[in-house]
Amino acid sequence: MQTIDEALNKLQKSDFRSKFHLKQQDIDYINEKGLETIRQHCTDFIKKRLAPSVIPNDGKQTPMRGHPVFVAQHACACCCRGCLNKWYNVKKGTELNEAQQQKIVNLLMRWIEKEMEIYNGNG
Repeated sequence: MQTIDEALNKLQKSDFRSKFHLKQQDIDYINEKGLETIRQHCTDFIKKRLAPSVIPNDGKQTPMRGHPVFVAQHACACCCRGCLNKWYNVKKGTELNEAQQQKIVNLLMRWIEKEMEIYNGNG
């Protein structure tokens, strides 16, 4: 099993995944709401949009922008069950358990934190 840092390093080697970055409005939103609120949003999005065994609009459920978590989901290949299967061998058609959901949230939040570090000149 790979660590979060190993997963992020692997994702950075993908031309598509490495193009995603937070924009100024995302940074402002995070600064306004705080990382704990963003984590709560992330947990909720994963539970509702990615964890169910059947997702009627799978592959189209995650917008490309509009919330920092959406950007992170695309950057980390956690945007749909197809990407989860391709990048992390998570089978389609099975509900994600709490541990799997938490791993995804931790990955997405680490990506967001790294983006914040880069933006603030610490990365």
